[in-house]
Amino acid sequence: MQNGFIKVAASIPSVKVANCQYNVQQIENAIALAEGKGVEIIVFPELSITGYTCQDLFRQRLLIEQAELSVMKLLDFTRSLDIISIVGVPIVAGDLLLNCGMVIQKGTILGVVVKTFLPNYSEFYEKRWFSSSQDLKPTEIRFAGRTVKLSASHKVFRTYDGVTFGVEICEDVWSPNPPSNELALSGAELIFNLSASDDLIGKHSYLEKLLSQQSARTITGYVYSSCGFGESTQDVVYGGNALICENGNILTQGQRFSLDPQTVISQIDVEKLRNERRSNSTYANAQRDHVAEIIDAQPVAEKDFELIRKINPLPFIPLTDDMFDSCDEIFSIQVMGLAKRLVHTHCKTVVVGISGGLDSTLALLVCVKTFDKLGLSRKGIVGVTMPGFGTTDRTHSNAMSLMEGLGITIREIGIADSVKQHFSDIGQDINVHDVTYENSQARERTQILMDLSNKLSGMVIGTGDLSELALGWATYNGDHMSMYGVNGSIPKTLIKHMVRHVAENEVEEKTRDTLLDIIDTPISPELTPADEAGNIAQKTEDLVGPYELHDFFIYYFLRYGYRPSRIFLLAKKAFDGTDNRVETYSDDTIKHWLSIFARRFFNQQFKRSCLPDGPKVGSVSLSPRGDWRMPSDADSSLWLQEIDSL
Repeated sequence: MQNGFIKVAASIPSVKVANCQYNVQQIENAIALAEGKGVEIIVFPELSITGYTCQDLFRQRLLIEQAELSVMKLLDFTRSLDIISIVGVPIVAGDLLLNCGMVIQKGTILGVVVKTFLPNYSEFYEKRWFSSSQDLKPTEIRFAGRTVKLSASHKVFRTYDGVTFGVEICEDVWSPNPPSNELALSGAELIFNLSASDDLIGKHSYLEKLLSQQSARTITGYVYSSCGFGESTQDVVYGGNALICENGNILTQGQRFSLDPQTVISQIDVEKLRNERRSNSTYANAQRDHVAEIIDAQPVAEKDFELIRKINPLPFIPLTDDMFDSCDEIFSIQVMGLAKRLVHTHCKTVVVGISGGLDSTLALLVCVKTFDKLGLSRKGIVGVTMPGFGTTDRTHSNAMSLMEGLGITIREIGIADSVKQHFSDIGQDINVHDVTYENSQARERTQILMDLSNKLSGMVIGTGDLSELALGWATYNGDHMSMYGVNGSIPKTLIKHMVRHVAENEVEEKTRDTLLDIIDTPISPELTPADEAGNIAQKTEDLVGPYELHDFFIYYFLRYGYRPSRIFLLAKKAFDGTDNRVETYSDDTIKHWLSIFARRFFNQQFKRSCLPDGPKVGSVSLSPRGDWRMPSDADSSLWLQEIDSL
């Protein structure tokens, strides 16, 4: 393992039924290929030394002895290799013939795992030849020139750098109580499955769900190899399934029904799995009384590291196929949250500041959906546009057009005169565009909204989003404050998709055009005057950095607790120019904005310590009453020092 990642492989070699010499040669070829690619652990199909479909030939002493000789050859082949190999082999133990997974490294047998659940229904009848681990008494045997311990006890293997893994065999994972449950609760971070599962219509889809769900339930990486071409097709067909899953997600899988051998490789994020387990109190409780035999692997040489798995640069954005349903679900959560608050307070009026920007647009759309759901008139939604020194014609026009198109009550209250009076009262030079100049406008707008809501017996709906909260890009007790904040756990990159979802599916053409122009408008608080051409001069992303970068930092910093060096590693891969949805950033640029993020995140915690109520939508939230509790005076030195050293 390097940088928290371990490179693993699921291999499906060519096979000839009962030809152990051929089969072990094919296994050696795959091992050599994987070793050359830096794979640390590779798994092969069930009974891969003999082939799974030998049937009554498993009763032939010659086959069993040849399997043992083939293992001896394989041990000799791996003597100088660091890679850990897991192969399937039949082993005789006294009166029992056992279906086993053997873990091999550097010419040694690290351990043997015996299959527990033997299918004996439909096309399967393994009990005709094999005995279960449940029939096995602890024993020692001589096998392939080594003394091997066999038992039904759970075994967890530990690599030289501390990654732990367990092994189960085919039917084990289909059972009501898979051994991988116990293995995971005993500390295994990865599960390897040697399988021989035939292909039937619809079965592959079920298998994908089964393995991804098992990896999610156990919070593990799950590596699955099932036999393919070359197994007997006397009555069934083995299409060859190779899948690598990680905590509910399929990282990669092989090509089914291939006539050629294949090895599927991926990197499993062990650090992510460990973080998930530590933060999941239910998992911590479940593992209390579970123990397994720990078997240490051999020392290995350090290898060069290259991150080969794809890193999504937009972790908050749903997959394209899921976009419609995901946006609907997010809106439903926001709407239910606001609806409960309105019903509880007997409130039939809400006040929303409408700037013509993304955040206020999304908040307004949530209000409209909520009022429609509650059967309330949209006229109870009071949209207030408050032009100031930096308001442009574009945003003002969009704000008015949006409110008109949605049929809400429109109020326009300019803030220039009142802010000038305030400047005069406190002695602020209007030509000095400093923080006082900007924040005075933000607080004036909030005062108007709060007082107007009192006058109307209404509720101020907050518009600030997760990205702004993380960076502290909000005026304390200004736009930072509301009576209920509907956007508080939605990042800026996602808001664009939410607004586009409504534009493309739910409104008439004029409002659609307005929403699309709002999406295309540069993000800005518009607190400093426009340029000579009347365009936005104060662009947020020029000042605090690209939101696609910051949202990436937020996700991995909050969701998984990653240190800066690891976030930097992932960001370099994510924004390397291979994904056309995002910009390409140099290492220096990523480092610069990562430093800005860390500094602002720590320095601005005091704002997050007093956030208004609002619904949690995704896996990341900064609510001080929910997901994030941090002292406002925490020191950021450790994080900034690591960034400086990158």
